[in-house]
Amino acid sequence: MGQKKSEFDKVFSAWDILVIAFGAMIGWGWVVSSGTWIDAGGVVGAALAFAIGGVMIFFVGLTYAELTAAMPQCGGEHVFSYKAMGPTGSFICTWAIILGYVGVTCFEACAFPTIITYLWPGFLKGYLYTVAGFDIYASWLIVAILVAFLIMVINIMGAKTAAVLQTVLTCIIGGAGILLIVASVINGNVDNLQGQMFMGETTGTMAKNVLKVAVITPFFFIGFDVIPQAAEEINVPLKKIGKMMILSVVLAVVFYSFVILAVGYVLNPEEIALSQSTTGLVTADAMANAFGTSVMAKVIIVGGMCGIVTSWNSFMIGGSRALYSMAESYMVPKVFAKLHPKHKTPVNALILIGILTMIAPFAGRVMMVWICDAGNFGCCLAYCMVSLSFLILRKKEPDMPRPYRVPAYKFVGTMAVILSGCMVLVYCIPGSGGTLIMQEWMMVGAWSLLGVVFYAVCKVKYKEKFGSLIEIISDEDAASLMPEADDKELDLVIDAAIDRVLSRMTA
Repeated sequence: MGQKKSEFDKVFSAWDILVIAFGAMIGWGWVVSSGTWIDAGGVVGAALAFAIGGVMIFFVGLTYAELTAAMPQCGGEHVFSYKAMGPTGSFICTWAIILGYVGVTCFEACAFPTIITYLWPGFLKGYLYTVAGFDIYASWLIVAILVAFLIMVINIMGAKTAAVLQTVLTCIIGGAGILLIVASVINGNVDNLQGQMFMGETTGTMAKNVLKVAVITPFFFIGFDVIPQAAEEINVPLKKIGKMMILSVVLAVVFYSFVILAVGYVLNPEEIALSQSTTGLVTADAMANAFGTSVMAKVIIVGGMCGIVTSWNSFMIGGSRALYSMAESYMVPKVFAKLHPKHKTPVNALILIGILTMIAPFAGRVMMVWICDAGNFGCCLAYCMVSLSFLILRKKEPDMPRPYRVPAYKFVGTMAVILSGCMVLVYCIPGSGGTLIMQEWMMVGAWSLLGVVFYAVCKVKYKEKFGSLIEIISDEDAASLMPEADDKELDLVIDAAIDRVLSRMTA
């Protein structure tokens, strides 16, 4: 394989890594879905379910942590699966993760103007047509397209610009969530938990309901994996990249769990049911109740709006880098491997995803839910393939320098494969609660067909170059792959915590 010096600028700090990953995982769901989670599993049960889901992602995240530190190259999953499974396995894995990223960006383009309708009831003007029961208005489309264009431009202007946006918005999200949690502690009432701590008449039914919520929680943690896509742009010691990913997952678990507990501590079962049947924004109504004013409900809604943009922004970063890496390997048209001459961003890949995001709102919100579900399936498939790559490379290349080595790797890798594999099966098995419907399978099929076309055309056009992964890591980075001394307090705390958890599980 050839090697060339990295063309990317190293602009991401440790803080940037954290807010990009955390911001990707904390979207709009915590504002609109908390009531649904409580109805299904109970207040304590739903919070416990998110902790269980966090354990699933924890194992997958550990495999990402080791692989990212060992191969800090643009593309993440593309590079990992290439090293372990070769060109075909890499193509499938990367194409699947791109589907996930594009699905999220398209969904967020529809979610953003929808939130504005909650804040400004008179916002919808100029009825155009109806798709799958969803009315499309001119004002709704204009806002969706303008915001999509703006986020595309921000990402083209440079990775650091996107990171600054991510930091500001993530702080707003965190601030809104903290306000709700603190207010619930001060003004909430433990009596509100009566009858809704767990759902079910028997212990077995309660456990089943908790697991029912736990099955869907990993889908709310999708996003930590955008970090490996931009690993070559990260300006921190390699060992820390993986640790910051794990920390972002822990913070997301804590955030979701505490928001659920806060809602249940402020609203009793009747109030939650009323909120579900009227506004549907249970978290916002809980905020209004905790502060005694409806104005504070808008604060939560604004926080949720910021969550949409942070997820949108993160997946633009991840999707464009994944597409760029495939183009660098001659697996998709080479035009997507172009970097902006000034800002050093994958400009053509960003433009493509930006155009798709601007077109998506024309299909309506229901169509976007289908695309998002199909994308989640793609992400879960990629997680499973990365986890397999982790185990394969431990056996295939045991001496490969690994700045961050996962303890008890056989246990971690096996659990990651099993749990991510179960996530894939949830989408496939009828009656599992997450089975894709016909329209979603059609989208998966259409994306797969496009992948087959790219695979066949590029294999014929580029011949022996197809799948010849170009090492775009610089000599300086290659030298830094050796394990480094790292005595920072945060590193020691994270290492000790991970070791304790794994030692208890393996025991």
